[in-house]
Amino acid sequence: MPDLSVVIPVHNEEDNIRLLIDEVRQSLDNVLDYELIYVNDGSSDSTLNILQEYSAGFPLLHVISHETGVGQSTAIRTGINHARSAVIATLDGDGQNDPADIPALYRALIEQAEFGVVLVNGYRKQRKDTFIKRISSRLANGIRGWLLDDNTPDTGCGLKVFKRDAYLAIPFFDHLHRFLPAMMINGGGKVISVEVNHRERHGGSSHYGFFDRLWIGIFDLMGVIWLKSRTTHPVVRQEIKHERE
Repeated sequence: MPDLSVVIPVHNEEDNIRLLIDEVRQSLDNVLDYELIYVNDGSSDSTLNILQEYSAGFPLLHVISHETGVGQSTAIRTGINHARSAVIATLDGDGQNDPADIPALYRALIEQAEFGVVLVNGYRKQRKDTFIKRISSRLANGIRGWLLDDNTPDTGCGLKVFKRDAYLAIPFFDHLHRFLPAMMINGGGKVISVEVNHRERHGGSSHYGFFDRLWIGIFDLMGVIWLKSRTTHPVVRQEIKHERE
């Protein structure tokens, strides 16, 4: 079983695949025993062909392909369901997350696991995005943090390292990846943030618009608030165990 399963969801990212895989290999080869899982979410460009060609010479790369696009959160879940490791790392397929940060987040999770930490979230303190995107993200993070009390400055960062069983134990819904810290905390775990590098896109263009994020985000936020209100964490007063022969 590998130490780490790296899951990367992609949709029409033909310009970024080879370089990002090369960077993952440079960052993790001879550092961790890992597997790399790419989930092609119904791409209409050459994404799948490039992944298939690359996998022929790289046995650690596993390629899963959705027939049609179903969204980033579902693609991530597909990858996690196929992962063999107890620890998952996710990052966006556009090259803005730096794979060189993965080992530090992995170490932080392992070192803090005894204190109940189940998720280490990347914090893009120095964003390399447009002004509008930076402002909208800062506003969204502020509102989300105020309402959900997730103590996470950058929940939208795609670079995360977490325990697979903790992820699978929480309710799944579309766009879960944007609310993962709050849901992990709601599930009884602890979350910490580690500052990571952020870069400009290698190629291609963003698949999200400002108003797409705004209205969907508001709808999802209401749902997460409802889920939190319906969750209880009982205090176990006594547990009786009998030895089995």
